[in-house]
Amino acid sequence: MVLGRLTHYAFDAVLISAFLAGVKRSTGLTPSVNSEKISESKELKKWVDNYLGMGEWVMDQSVAVLGASGWFERRR
Repeated sequence: MVLGRLTHYAFDAVLISAFLAGVKRSTGLTPSVNSEKISESKELKKWVDNYLGMGEWVMDQSVAVLGASGWFERRR
């Protein structure tokens, strides 16, 4: 029960990170981690950078897999 809930929260966190990566790619907007609004802690800033980097990686992998499948086509 606890493992299932933890897995669900982890999956949600990855989806949110990937969503933020998509916003960054589409608009150039990104959370400001250098601001004192978040924290003075360098460790927290590093953790946030790693979290957002994970979203970028998930986004890259998703685009690669979907681009290689026959179910999606690129329209511009």
